[in-house]
Amino acid sequence: MNKTLSSVLLAALLSLVLSSCGFRLRGDYQLPPALLELQFQSNDHYGELSRLVKNNLGRYKVTISEDVSKPKLRLFKDKFERGTLSLFANGQVAEYELIYRVKYHLTLPGDDPFRFEVVIRRDYLDDPLSAQAKNRELAQLLREIREEAAQKIVYQLSQLNQLNQPKQNAPLALQNP
Repeated sequence: MNKTLSSVLLAALLSLVLSSCGFRLRGDYQLPPALLELQFQSNDHYGELSRLVKNNLGRYKVTISEDVSKPKLRLFKDKFERGTLSLFANGQVAEYELIYRVKYHLTLPGDDPFRFEVVIRRDYLDDPLSAQAKNRELAQLLREIREEAAQKIVYQLSQLNQLNQPKQNAPLALQNP
Protein backbone atom coordinates (compact mmCIF):
# COMPACT_ATOMS: atom_id res chain seq x y z
CA MET A 1 0.00 0.00 0.00
CA ASN A 2 2.80 2.39 0.90
CA LYS A 3 4.61 1.62 -2.37
CA THR A 4 1.46 2.29 -4.41
CA LEU A 5 0.85 5.59 -2.66
CA SER A 6 4.44 6.72 -3.22
CA SER A 7 4.29 5.83 -6.94
CA VAL A 8 1.03 7.78 -7.35
CA LEU A 9 2.53 10.78 -5.56
CA LEU A 10 5.66 10.56 -7.71
CA ALA A 11 3.56 10.47 -10.91
CA ALA A 12 1.51 13.46 -9.72
CA LEU A 13 4.67 15.38 -8.84
CA LEU A 14 6.25 14.63 -12.24
CA SER A 15 3.14 15.75 -14.11
CA LEU A 16 3.00 18.94 -12.05
CA VAL A 17 6.67 19.71 -12.71
CA LEU A 18 6.38 19.01 -16.44
CA SER A 19 3.25 21.11 -16.88
CA SER A 20 4.64 24.01 -14.86
CA CYS A 21 7.79 24.27 -16.98
CA GLY A 22 5.76 24.54 -20.20
CA PHE A 23 6.49 21.04 -21.50
CA ARG A 24 4.20 19.89 -24.31
CA LEU A 25 4.18 16.80 -26.42
CA ARG A 26 5.56 17.22 -29.92
CA GLY A 27 2.85 18.40 -32.29
CA ASP A 28 0.60 19.66 -29.50
CA TYR A 29 0.15 23.25 -30.66
CA GLN A 30 -2.42 25.77 -29.59
CA LEU A 31 -3.48 28.03 -32.43
CA PRO A 32 -4.53 31.60 -31.68
CA PRO A 33 -8.32 31.98 -31.38
CA ALA A 34 -8.31 34.36 -34.38
CA LEU A 35 -7.17 31.44 -36.59
CA LEU A 36 -9.79 28.87 -35.58
CA GLU A 37 -11.78 29.87 -38.67
CA LEU A 38 -9.96 30.96 -41.80
CA GLN A 39 -10.03 31.05 -45.57
CA PHE A 40 -7.68 28.72 -47.43
CA GLN A 41 -6.28 29.40 -50.89
CA SER A 42 -3.64 27.55 -52.84
CA ASN A 43 -2.20 27.59 -56.35
CA ASP A 44 -2.62 23.80 -56.40
CA HIS A 45 -5.85 23.40 -54.45
CA TYR A 46 -5.91 19.59 -54.84
CA GLY A 47 -2.16 19.07 -54.45
CA GLU A 48 -0.52 16.95 -51.79
CA LEU A 49 0.75 19.90 -49.74
CA SER A 50 -2.67 21.59 -49.72
CA ARG A 51 -4.29 18.37 -48.58
CA LEU A 52 -1.72 17.89 -45.81
CA VAL A 53 -2.05 21.47 -44.54
CA LYS A 54 -5.86 21.19 -44.48
CA ASN A 55 -5.61 17.89 -42.59
CA ASN A 56 -3.22 19.41 -40.03
CA LEU A 57 -5.47 22.43 -39.58
CA GLY A 58 -8.47 20.12 -39.13
CA ARG A 59 -6.58 18.26 -36.40
CA TYR A 60 -6.55 21.52 -34.41
CA LYS A 61 -10.27 22.13 -35.02
CA VAL A 62 -9.71 24.90 -37.58
CA THR A 63 -12.73 25.49 -39.82
CA ILE A 64 -12.08 26.34 -43.48
CA SER A 65 -14.47 29.13 -44.44
CA GLU A 66 -15.33 31.22 -47.50
CA ASP A 67 -16.13 34.23 -45.30
CA VAL A 68 -13.98 37.17 -46.45
CA SER A 69 -14.04 38.68 -42.95
CA LYS A 70 -11.90 35.76 -41.70
CA PRO A 71 -8.08 35.53 -41.90
CA LYS A 72 -6.77 34.09 -45.16
CA LEU A 73 -4.01 31.49 -45.45
CA ARG A 74 -2.60 31.40 -48.97
CA LEU A 75 -0.10 28.76 -50.09
CA PHE A 76 2.06 29.53 -53.09
CA LYS A 77 3.72 27.05 -55.40
CA ASP A 78 6.13 24.71 -53.64
CA LYS A 79 9.51 24.12 -55.26
CA PHE A 80 12.11 21.37 -55.11
CA GLU A 81 15.74 22.11 -55.91
CA ARG A 82 18.49 19.55 -56.23
CA GLY A 83 22.19 20.23 -55.87
CA THR A 84 25.18 17.93 -56.17
CA LEU A 85 27.04 17.15 -52.96
CA SER A 86 29.49 14.46 -54.09
CA LEU A 87 30.51 12.42 -57.13
CA PHE A 88 31.65 8.86 -57.77
CA ALA A 89 35.12 8.33 -59.25
CA ASN A 90 33.55 7.93 -62.71
CA GLY A 91 31.88 11.35 -62.49
CA GLN A 92 28.33 10.23 -61.71
CA VAL A 93 26.49 11.96 -58.90
CA ALA A 94 26.71 9.99 -55.65
CA GLU A 95 24.87 12.34 -53.30
CA TYR A 96 22.31 15.10 -53.77
CA GLU A 97 21.02 17.81 -51.51
CA LEU A 98 17.27 18.22 -51.86
CA ILE A 99 15.93 21.66 -50.97
CA TYR A 100 12.18 22.09 -50.61
CA ARG A 101 10.71 25.59 -50.40
CA VAL A 102 7.15 26.74 -49.92
CA LYS A 103 6.01 30.31 -49.39
CA TYR A 104 2.75 31.26 -47.77
CA HIS A 105 0.97 34.35 -46.53
CA LEU A 106 -1.41 34.86 -43.65
CA THR A 107 -3.60 37.90 -44.17
CA LEU A 108 -5.76 39.28 -41.37
CA PRO A 109 -8.74 41.38 -42.44
CA GLY A 110 -7.63 44.98 -42.86
CA ASP A 111 -3.92 44.20 -42.35
CA ASP A 112 -0.92 43.56 -44.55
CA PRO A 113 -0.04 39.89 -45.01
CA PHE A 114 2.45 38.10 -42.79
CA ARG A 115 4.92 36.48 -45.21
CA PHE A 116 6.54 33.14 -44.37
CA GLU A 117 8.77 30.60 -46.08
CA VAL A 118 9.44 27.03 -45.05
CA VAL A 119 12.75 25.57 -46.23
CA ILE A 120 13.62 21.91 -45.66
CA ARG A 121 16.94 20.34 -46.68
CA ARG A 122 17.73 16.65 -46.98
CA ASP A 123 20.68 14.67 -48.29
CA TYR A 124 19.92 11.86 -50.72
CA LEU A 125 22.37 9.11 -51.69
CA ASP A 126 22.02 7.95 -55.29
CA ASP A 127 23.01 4.49 -56.52
CA PRO A 128 22.81 4.00 -60.29
CA LEU A 129 22.92 0.20 -59.84
CA SER A 130 19.55 0.14 -58.06
CA ALA A 131 17.72 2.90 -59.90
CA GLN A 132 14.19 1.55 -59.42
CA ALA A 133 14.57 1.19 -55.65
CA LYS A 134 16.14 4.65 -55.43
CA ASN A 135 13.20 6.15 -57.35
CA ARG A 136 10.78 4.70 -54.80
CA GLU A 137 12.99 5.91 -51.95
CA LEU A 138 13.08 9.39 -53.48
CA ALA A 139 9.28 9.46 -53.85
CA GLN A 140 8.90 8.44 -50.19
CA LEU A 141 11.41 11.09 -49.11
CA LEU A 142 9.50 13.78 -51.02
CA ARG A 143 6.24 12.73 -49.31
CA GLU A 144 7.93 12.95 -45.91
CA ILE A 145 9.34 16.39 -46.73
CA ARG A 146 5.87 17.66 -47.67
CA GLU A 147 4.43 16.25 -44.43
CA GLU A 148 7.13 18.03 -42.44
CA ALA A 149 6.46 21.29 -44.33
CA ALA A 150 2.72 21.06 -43.54
CA GLN A 151 3.54 20.52 -39.86
CA LYS A 152 5.94 23.48 -39.85
CA ILE A 153 3.31 25.73 -41.40
CA VAL A 154 0.84 24.93 -38.63
CA TYR A 155 3.59 25.31 -36.02
CA GLN A 156 4.54 28.74 -37.35
CA LEU A 157 0.88 29.80 -37.25
CA SER A 158 0.69 28.70 -33.62
CA GLN A 159 3.64 30.93 -32.74
CA LEU A 160 2.05 34.20 -33.85
CA ASN A 161 1.97 36.08 -30.57
CA GLN A 162 0.23 39.18 -31.95
CA LEU A 163 -2.89 37.12 -32.62
CA ASN A 164 -3.04 35.76 -29.07
CA GLN A 165 -3.42 39.25 -27.60
CA PRO A 166 -6.58 41.34 -27.89
CA LYS A 167 -6.18 44.48 -29.98
CA GLN A 168 -5.38 47.49 -27.82
CA ASN A 169 -7.00 50.86 -28.33
CA ALA A 170 -4.79 53.85 -28.87
CA PRO A 171 -2.79 54.64 -25.74
CA LEU A 172 -4.32 57.26 -23.50
CA ALA A 173 -2.58 60.59 -23.40
CA LEU A 174 -1.12 61.56 -20.03
CA GLN A 175 -2.94 64.39 -18.36
CA ASN A 176 -1.11 67.20 -16.65
CA PRO A 177 -1.73 67.34 -12.87
